[in-house]
Amino acid sequence: MSRVLVTGATGFIGRRALGPLLEAGHEVHAVSTRPPPGGAPVGVIWHQSDLLADPGEIVGSVAPQRLLHLAWYAEHGRFWTAPENVAWVEATLTLVRRFAAAGGERAVVAGSCAEYDWDHGGRCVEGSTPLAPAALYGSAKNATREVLEAASEQLGVAVAWGRVFFLYGPGEDERRLVASVTRALLAGERARTTAGAQVRDFLHVDDVAGAFAALLAGEVTGAVNIGSGEGTPVSEMVWQIARATGRRDLLDVGALPDRAGEPAAIVADVRRLCEEAGFTPAIGLEQGIDATVRWWRAARA
Repeated sequence: MSRVLVTGATGFIGRRALGPLLEAGHEVHAVSTRPPPGGAPVGVIWHQSDLLADPGEIVGSVAPQRLLHLAWYAEHGRFWTAPENVAWVEATLTLVRRFAAAGGERAVVAGSCAEYDWDHGGRCVEGSTPLAPAALYGSAKNATREVLEAASEQLGVAVAWGRVFFLYGPGEDERRLVASVTRALLAGERARTTAGAQVRDFLHVDDVAGAFAALLAGEVTGAVNIGSGEGTPVSEMVWQIARATGRRDLLDVGALPDRAGEPAAIVADVRRLCEEAGFTPAIGLEQGIDATVRWWRAARA
């Protein structure tokens, strides 16, 4: 159908997006600073390149018609305030500009729910909920979106911006909530968490990847929330993990103090995703947690 370039292809979302793109009939070119991971889908054409060093080099050699840009600085615990966010703003704008100059037609870029004002309350709705990022990461993402949307007509490139909410799934950073609790319980260790009253919108990474593939194939432009559309208390999420591991006895909910300033609820309105992009998440919370626990159990074997 189209020649597609995927950046961040070895990342948490990127490696899961390759399969759906191949299944849709695209010629898929994947770029990363790292070599292809084991188990990567057959048929993907791999390129090793540093987008921060030269964002345009790979575009010139591949000449893609469509771009799925997922690469960004994502070191757990640091990405919220890391200066690398500024470098990725510059690299992303250069990449899309070079993509346009090479004849590219449509770019889909990964944004974040961190662009929203989390103190606003209620569901986050594209174009309605205020945008007031609380950290450099969200500010950098939002600034990139603003420039790309303003320049899209001049560049001749259609731009869609996928705002990712709280993803989880097999292979995520082991320091993140779902992975850390799962690994502790599978190891027979106590998993201590906060009371978990805060409500979040959790979505399995395979659904996140599928949503990006749908955005790339469609015609919708602008910001599109990528979430489940359902709010789940964090305590319910960790109890689901305890159920799936069979170690409810090792889960200590409320053993840790709540973090100061935690928003009560962050939930996506997904009408644009479902109605305009034509994608409906298919993996429920229980199913997603079961699959994630199976993956971590196998990884320990």
